[in-house]
Amino acid sequence: MVLFFKRIKSPYLKYGLIVICSFTMALIIFILSIYFGAWGSLPSKKELSDFQYQRASEVYTADSVLIGKYYIYDRQPIPYENLPQHLLDALIAIEDERFFNHSGIDYPSLFRVAFKTILMQNESSGGGSTLTQQLAKNLFPRKERETKNIAINKIKEMIIASRLEAIYSKEEILTHYLNTVSFGGNTFGIESASLKFFNKRAVNLRVEEAATLVGMLKATYGYNPRIFPEKGFNRRNLVLQSMAKNNFLTGVERDSITKTPLKLDYKEFDHNDGLAPYFREEVRKQLQDWSRVEKEKGNDYNIYTSGLKIYTTLDYNMQILAEEAMVKHLKSLQKKFEKSYGSNAPWIKNKKLIEKLVRRTPTYRKLKASGWKEKEIMDSLHQKRRMELVDWDGKTNVEASTIDSVSHYMKFLNTGSMAIDPTNGAVKTWIGGINYKYFKYDHISQSKRQVGSTFKPIVYTAALEKGIAPCTYFSAQEVEYKNLEGWSPSNSSKKDEVYLNYSMEEALSNSVNTVAVKILEKTGILETIRQANKMGITAKLPNKPSLALGTGEIQLDQLAGAYASYVNNGKPVEPYLIQTITDQKDSVLTVFEPKVDGKKAFSDENRQIMIEMMKSTVDKGTASRIRSTYNLRNALAGKTGTTQNNKDAWFVALTPKLVHVTWVGFDNHEIGFKNTALGQGANAALPIFALWYQKLNQDSSFDAITKTEFERPEETVVQKLDCQPIKRDGFFKRLFKNPKKKKTKRFKNRNSNP
Repeated sequence: MVLFFKRIKSPYLKYGLIVICSFTMALIIFILSIYFGAWGSLPSKKELSDFQYQRASEVYTADSVLIGKYYIYDRQPIPYENLPQHLLDALIAIEDERFFNHSGIDYPSLFRVAFKTILMQNESSGGGSTLTQQLAKNLFPRKERETKNIAINKIKEMIIASRLEAIYSKEEILTHYLNTVSFGGNTFGIESASLKFFNKRAVNLRVEEAATLVGMLKATYGYNPRIFPEKGFNRRNLVLQSMAKNNFLTGVERDSITKTPLKLDYKEFDHNDGLAPYFREEVRKQLQDWSRVEKEKGNDYNIYTSGLKIYTTLDYNMQILAEEAMVKHLKSLQKKFEKSYGSNAPWIKNKKLIEKLVRRTPTYRKLKASGWKEKEIMDSLHQKRRMELVDWDGKTNVEASTIDSVSHYMKFLNTGSMAIDPTNGAVKTWIGGINYKYFKYDHISQSKRQVGSTFKPIVYTAALEKGIAPCTYFSAQEVEYKNLEGWSPSNSSKKDEVYLNYSMEEALSNSVNTVAVKILEKTGILETIRQANKMGITAKLPNKPSLALGTGEIQLDQLAGAYASYVNNGKPVEPYLIQTITDQKDSVLTVFEPKVDGKKAFSDENRQIMIEMMKSTVDKGTASRIRSTYNLRNALAGKTGTTQNNKDAWFVALTPKLVHVTWVGFDNHEIGFKNTALGQGANAALPIFALWYQKLNQDSSFDAITKTEFERPEETVVQKLDCQPIKRDGFFKRLFKNPKKKKTKRFKNRNSNP
């Protein structure tokens, strides 16, 4: 080499060649240093041949509709067979024309980019990376993005790309690339992107849809067709032109498709939004419990990365209709509720209550933990800033303080409702609240509320089981119980009931409180609690006469399971949400069996009697607006419920094929409805069911449910219920009864030690 340079006479040529050789040697040494790990280790061929995707787990309804995902990265890898040819053509045409002709590095393209960028200073010359190099970057993202590291990162990606080409076929590289590439918004892979933007699987993408998604890869935000539809449209057409240029489309096909409007069917798989968010959150909690149990067995499943498929019991169309009915009713009821309070509303005037709720906020607690004084905290929380507030009409950006926000949200009515199949407990609809993003508390799985008069059927069932005949008459007269500190339950009816005696059917259908307490007294509190336990209620119930009026706090799902026994041959059920869990290849991992009590909670005869009584509640009792206002002529039974001070409104509906329970009230127990007319179960809760069932009636696909009839009661049942609903006291009894004087007596609790 030295002799070679000595023979060169021209000093300029000599020094020029020395510089070139020195640069080449330095470059070779630099590349070798990267290759051998001086600038950070590189994955070996073994590591590259054995990498695993983090896969999102998918949640499906009973009718196999995808409604949600659990993920760290929203990715759903698919095999090569599920990648349509026009998708692959679009990708190669716009991203790597010589993909099938290089071994991971496209040197002509690389030199072209280097020439234009370095010598001609053309910043729009492109990156020169092949799809294999881009795959290398997807699998091993650049940790440092400083300018000084660009060369190192590029060389690393070229080395990894060469190794990938040595391990995988071209088809496998395309598959891995399309399964790992980012589409922005924590969405990775073509399958997840296809579901997000077009609500369909990648295998079903049309040419123009495939071109739209491939076009996004150059700039996932800038060419996002939802955010920038015009840019997305133009970019899509550029991809189509490249496809024609590379003979993947004819000119006629290109011209026809480029005229097609850009149409999205956008579906965000966000934890806060979408269909049944409360249901999906409860499924997630149950999956975590399941995965912990599986781990103890040696099976390590991660619900965020293992690509599980969770098939639930939820009915997709029923849930859509249920949410629509809930929104329609509560939007209207909220306006009436706020109007009833006017300017004296507690969220306006009750400063002590507002401050009490403010002290429960995370912001207050954080400042308190940091050592701030009370006045400093309150001054800070009074400071206004730009924030988003939501109501039934949508979102509004306003200048408001944390205290303003608390006042705004404390006034909202909330709800919990669910429908189950009474034969097995399969949950068909689940609404845990009005808006999961702003009200995370689930009023089905987390809340225990007083159930009001919806507990009365259990009291009556216990009475029947004890042998009290359904045509037994009980006086409706109000009684003051001396041994209960003068407790005197009253009725909401305005009519004079002093001389009236109700049959059990009439008393239940009109929810007569005084009679319910007297039936409880005759039956026994312990017997009633035992009856509730037989019907699947495990909540601790109060050993008090007020139990007859529903002062016990019970979870909504337990109440649904108990009522199911009336249309399930006397057997209560435990509502369940998950049917099966499979792995990513659809191999079944677990099947969840329904939990139906093996023993009957009561006799068939008493079951039929109770159904007839609750049918009367709908036909002529407190739930009669189902017939008169909503014109529902279906086979229906049910019970309304309203708790003290109008804090909780309930309605339980029984049909031959469904049990539906609705609660409406407030997250804060210190707020209630202004009056009973507005807050009673028949007005606040019943309409959610009625509006929903109207929608089911309009859809013939639900005929098997809505057109089913209750069984005909046996003749003995008909005979036992064949009596006058009301009897008036006889002449002499009325003569010696003072209607203005309240009757006093002791409440006889025959079994006070449950």
